[in-house]
Amino acid sequence: MKRIFLIVLDSFGIGQMPDAESFGDKNVNTLASCAATGHLRIPNMIAAGLGNIQGVDCLPKAAAPTGAYARLREASQGKDTTIGHWEIAGLISPSPLPTYPQGFPREVLEAFEAATGRGCLCNLPYSGTDVIRDYGKEHLATGKWIVYTSADSVFQVAAHEDLVPLEELYEACRKARAILRGKHGVGRVIARPFVGDPVTGFRRTANRHDFSLEPPGTTLPEAVKAAGLASIGVGKIHDIFAGRGLTDYVYNKSNAHGMAHTDAYAATDFHGLCFVNLVDFDMVYGHRRDPVGYAKALSEFDAWLGSFLPKLGPEDLVMITADHGCDPGYTATTDHTREYVPLLVLGSRVRPGDLGTLPSFAHIAATAAQLLGVPLDTPGESFASRICKEDCL
Repeated sequence: MKRIFLIVLDSFGIGQMPDAESFGDKNVNTLASCAATGHLRIPNMIAAGLGNIQGVDCLPKAAAPTGAYARLREASQGKDTTIGHWEIAGLISPSPLPTYPQGFPREVLEAFEAATGRGCLCNLPYSGTDVIRDYGKEHLATGKWIVYTSADSVFQVAAHEDLVPLEELYEACRKARAILRGKHGVGRVIARPFVGDPVTGFRRTANRHDFSLEPPGTTLPEAVKAAGLASIGVGKIHDIFAGRGLTDYVYNKSNAHGMAHTDAYAATDFHGLCFVNLVDFDMVYGHRRDPVGYAKALSEFDAWLGSFLPKLGPEDLVMITADHGCDPGYTATTDHTREYVPLLVLGSRVRPGDLGTLPSFAHIAATAAQLLGVPLDTPGESFASRICKEDCL
């Protein structure tokens, strides 16, 4: 293969894993919640075999699927973006990253305050929209950071763009990243800028920036880059992998922006990997528990996919998957959900068929590496021989 487009529909789970209850989740299914709205229109993914995947019973089954398809189980102990993407890229995390259901310890906050010269507000698990509603006015009056977390391994810092310049917020997050190591090594430090006022309301902007913990081993993007091939990141990919292993990257302001970036890269003659994250599914619809919005966003992606596939050459392949669930119909929490994720593989040299349930997201990395002829040490096992026509490898 010459080019692989690896597209992560951030949080697109397809049903709870057997250990979901140990992660605080029960009867969760992101896809089923979207299908139940009546607004889901995804003919291209259904044709590829999404409804044929083991355990999916909320969609019609294609009589002759156009792609190879599978259900993937997460082998890592987590349900967050960082661990999910690391596993897709070939690394399994046997231990969860630290979380802070009672807020961060005083030693962390004192170090952050000393490093940045500003105090802190909140320091509790919080919804990102609720926290600026509840603390935005006090932030404007005091100049203190709004520091909060969630059920995930994150240290989030919110600041008003008119009060704190973006670069100051980003630099504060870099300092937090340096502090949060070792036992306090959270997966991500996230800058959460917002605008607005107490009267008309506050709203987050698209200037979010993630500062991730560095992966503990060699990932697929690094292996591709080391082999002298193009390793392209679209959306959050650069941040998730702490900038490691990319030859080019671009950020997204929306799913539509990310799909346009993917189109632009497809129009270039690169040889290697284009790793794409579309985060609106998670950030805009999943966490806000908006199943109708999520279903419509999936429909928009599917329509784009229908226009994208004809642009591919004979040596191109598309893998569509997810990093965890975030069931928009699950009201017990607003956090990620521990779910299986789908895998759809499409391309003119792909042999359609059922790959069953695969025991790790890392099988994706092993397969992509083999198809690109790139060495990668990973616990994942390649399924390339199962999806390739005679001239694929």
